[in-house]
Amino acid sequence: MREIINGERFVMGTCYYPEHWDSSLWEDDLERMLQAGIEVIRIAEFAWNKIEPEEGVYTYEFFDSFLELAQKKGMKVIFCTPTATPPVWLTEKYPEVLNADQDGLLYRHGARRHYNYNSPVYQKLCRNIVEKSASHYGGHPAIIGWQIDNEVNCELDEFYSESDTLAFRHFLQEKYKTIDGLNQAWGTIFWNQTYNCWEQVYVPRKTVHNTNNPHHLLDYYRFVSDSARRFVRMQSEIIRKYCKKEDFITTNGIFGNLDNQAMQKESLDFMTYDSYPNFAYCLDDYQAEDPIKDRKWSRNLAETRAISPIFGIMEQQSGANGWTTRMEAPTPRPGQITLWTMQSIAHGADFVSYFRWRTCTVGTEMYWHGILDYSGRDNRRLREIREIARKMEGMKEIAGARYAAKVGILKDYDNIWDARQDKWHERVDKCSQKSLFAALQMTHTPFDYVYLDDETDWEELRKYEVLFYPHASILTDARMKALETYVSEGGKLVMGCRTGYKDLCGRCVMDKLPGKAAELTGTDIPEYSFVAPDDGRVLADWDGTKVEAAVFNDLLEPAGEQAEVLARYASSYYAGTPALIRNRYGKGEAYYFGGAFALDTAKVFLDKLGVGTPWRETLKLPECCELAVREKDGRRYFFVLNYAPESVKVEVKKELRELFAGELIKGEAELGAYEVKIFAE
Repeated sequence: MREIINGERFVMGTCYYPEHWDSSLWEDDLERMLQAGIEVIRIAEFAWNKIEPEEGVYTYEFFDSFLELAQKKGMKVIFCTPTATPPVWLTEKYPEVLNADQDGLLYRHGARRHYNYNSPVYQKLCRNIVEKSASHYGGHPAIIGWQIDNEVNCELDEFYSESDTLAFRHFLQEKYKTIDGLNQAWGTIFWNQTYNCWEQVYVPRKTVHNTNNPHHLLDYYRFVSDSARRFVRMQSEIIRKYCKKEDFITTNGIFGNLDNQAMQKESLDFMTYDSYPNFAYCLDDYQAEDPIKDRKWSRNLAETRAISPIFGIMEQQSGANGWTTRMEAPTPRPGQITLWTMQSIAHGADFVSYFRWRTCTVGTEMYWHGILDYSGRDNRRLREIREIARKMEGMKEIAGARYAAKVGILKDYDNIWDARQDKWHERVDKCSQKSLFAALQMTHTPFDYVYLDDETDWEELRKYEVLFYPHASILTDARMKALETYVSEGGKLVMGCRTGYKDLCGRCVMDKLPGKAAELTGTDIPEYSFVAPDDGRVLADWDGTKVEAAVFNDLLEPAGEQAEVLARYASSYYAGTPALIRNRYGKGEAYYFGGAFALDTAKVFLDKLGVGTPWRETLKLPECCELAVREKDGRRYFFVLNYAPESVKVEVKKELRELFAGELIKGEAELGAYEVKIFAE
């Protein structure tokens, strides 16, 4: 059985760097960790030189010594592959392993993640270090799992080395077979971009206004994802040969240009996330008027849950964060480490590891604080960690419980990557994603992100009463079939403007819009427009309720006997034109809204579709609190998280057991500043 994420209890860990500290500190550090309730440490992700100090010379004594001590003390270890920071001997001898910017200038040694995935030399050297590490340490009794690399695609998620161009050509040849096939897919007839041979094709290069062919860019992002996944899979396959059967393999963080769902299925046992809600208070980017602030990390945790329903946190905020070169943030206030830990657990984390045990005294991250400050003495944060460990022990019955949601937001990587390089798509999608999340948070409506691909079965969707698919510019027949079946079997689907106007290559279709979604939504779109600056807020009247149709407006017409106009634009030159159509389709309903979703608009949709505030008969909460629900064996656990710096009152409408105090509660309950309470049925 796995030591962590096993459905039996919560486990606490921390990140430790024995190479940063004199060995005389190790034993005391491990003992103090164990006394605080920390029973797992992550090591070695930046320690290539400690295993291979020069090419082909392998030394194991350093980590042998540390692992022997860890085993003696009863500390469990997650061992990492060190491929995120190739050593200087490697990059000096083999500069072709380095990544480059779009002008071809190499990123030199001195930071991290300065390599490219596609260098044959780097792939060979990585295979060597992973093989040597896994074969030597794989059977060690102190090791319970492996982390591959560190934060795949962090820092840089674009790659412009010569190796990447060669690999990109191969990727395209596999996909399109002929150069004529590529020219057709990319529409290279435009601006005289037609290619005569594969040698003329490169990764995107610097152009006038940096305006690259959008279809070229879309395939490039797919290629970056494919490259990263192959790099992770190569390491996973090596580790599997040597690790113990019960050991797990994971990697940490969620970053751009990467199909994390595919990576998980191919290479990992579960995903771990690096959660830093303190970024909400970064002094160089602080938005005081933003009511969501650190609650935004619940969105990232929901993304992690879309990869692994039960997951781990490899790096949880424990101190002030910042580098010497960027980012400045304050120390977490009393209670915030607990709040952010419970935020992670509320969304599905059964393992939480804090970054880091000791704050480093050297290097770029010497202001990225851990549990202990430079002196290593006991402090307020360590006392809070001890209290969290006590709480984890008292809530172990929740371990393995699944997050419960009846609302889903559909996503897919084709549209995510398309929005990255298409400003029209990006603008509407950014508005709706932000607003939908905020509306769900403020109405205490738990939700899931649900990722679609051509293999998605509608059965995966049926547990959701309502699905939002805000701006699916790119649609496929397979995805539409799943959605059509979901609706026909009784589901409710909401789509927004700019739906269905592109194919998989990102080319605009010549069909009547909304293209493949027309029949399901019962909608025709004869005309459309961005909202003009002098239009102000374009409103639509929905049964007497005014809702904003933000950013972009599709001017709609009903198509079909079951299509019904629910709202019309109430302003701009197209006042009176349909803005919202409901189409009855089988047992369910499809809604097409002609705008992007502003915050208040999203709240109205949740209310009118009957899914907002689903637990109103159980709990009444102020907006500053988040509600998350986990379910296990027919029992629900209600996490109430107060993000406010002052006490708030909540109303418990049904008798529930408050988990930490063990008391039955009905009526008014008080949550202190940053306090979390868990109520069990």
